[in-house]
Amino acid sequence: MKKIVVCFWALLGTFVSHAQDNFTHIKTGDTVPSFSFELTEGKTVHISDYKGRLVLLNMFATWCPPCNAELPEVQKLIWAPHKNDPRFAFFVFGREEGWEKLKPFKEKKGFDFPILPDEGRKIFSLFASQNIPRNFLIDENGKIIYSSTGYSAEELQELVDLINTRLK
Repeated sequence: MKKIVVCFWALLGTFVSHAQDNFTHIKTGDTVPSFSFELTEGKTVHISDYKGRLVLLNMFATWCPPCNAELPEVQKLIWAPHKNDPRFAFFVFGREEGWEKLKPFKEKKGFDFPILPDEGRKIFSLFASQNIPRNFLIDENGKIIYSSTGYSAEELQELVDLINTRLK
């Protein structure tokens, strides 16, 4: 039964990722919206602090099956090879989730990339109104150069290839 549920979510993620939806506010070519976020508890930074870097934003929820399928692959295929590259930054935002939920989730899953709170959808609502997971890749000038909704292995590989090419 678990395999059936996982397959259902994977198929749904593939459909959503390729569908043109009315829920996305930011599209490829747009400038990243202005926002601040807590990098660690008590330390706030602004997205503009990362201008000059290739920045990947992932928006997820701890309860989301496609998100939980995607994040281990992102850790392996994107974060592990690029985490020490000063030209790259990666931030995962837990939609409607705070530190108290995200810290144990991160520890349990063994992730070492930043998983940050987005209580009240303050950041998510700048980009979209519904549907997760979402990825937005921002170039060094602050322009969105890639976005996806849902999870599919094919789209993740497209994102991996784009990041690898940009960071060569």
